[in-house]
Amino acid sequence: MKTFHRLLYALALLVAASPLVLAQHETETKNAPANKMVEFQMGLLKRGPKWTPPDSPATKRLQKEHVDYVVSLLDAGKAVIAGPFTDGGEVTGVFIFRAKSVDEARAWAEADPSVVSGHHVVEMHPWLSEDIFGKPAKPLKLTPMYFAFLTRGEKWTAERTPAIAELQKGHMDNMHRLAEMKKLIAAGPFNDNGRLRGILVFRVGSLEEAKALTATDPAVQAGRFAMEIHPWMVPEGVLP
Repeated sequence: MKTFHRLLYALALLVAASPLVLAQHETETKNAPANKMVEFQMGLLKRGPKWTPPDSPATKRLQKEHVDYVVSLLDAGKAVIAGPFTDGGEVTGVFIFRAKSVDEARAWAEADPSVVSGHHVVEMHPWLSEDIFGKPAKPLKLTPMYFAFLTRGEKWTAERTPAIAELQKGHMDNMHRLAEMKKLIAAGPFNDNGRLRGILVFRVGSLEEAKALTATDPAVQAGRFAMEIHPWMVPEGVLP
């Protein structure tokens, strides 16, 4: 848990990029061990130009090819986790790759039969995390989680003030609290400084509970950040 808390500090720092927060972090962690952060490559599967309804015979065949390909990536250790969102939105699922480069990861994602066919397109993001991933249980069985994108909110600003540093501290403290409750089980920042700032993964009983937990974040309450939450099915055994 201590390592995960250091990871939460790293997430907060990279999300905020504020010198005031950086100075606080350096003071608090002067004698702490270095964070064991790894850059993974995250592929977001989105509806493509040739998207077809999921109940058509052609799509069912394509879905089987897609699932078989995903399992082959997991078995080869190229993907550390992968799974679909089940809410029917534009983003339909997530790959997280252990790759030497974004180009290598993109090549694996674009070889997916559902991407080759145009049913999906893939959007890549470098993502930092502690290497917490285990091996999928055999036989493969999916279990529900809740995946939250941390995004820039309506009141996002690059301004660096004591008030923003205080909001960031509240955001960080709230993540610590959720981790202590064993509700927040994974987190990490994107490393490309875009609208998407990071992700949080919750093990909770419902989408409503996940929304309620994210609503306790002071930075979300203030509009600095926003959360986009999706029900996510992932292989058992991969997440702690």
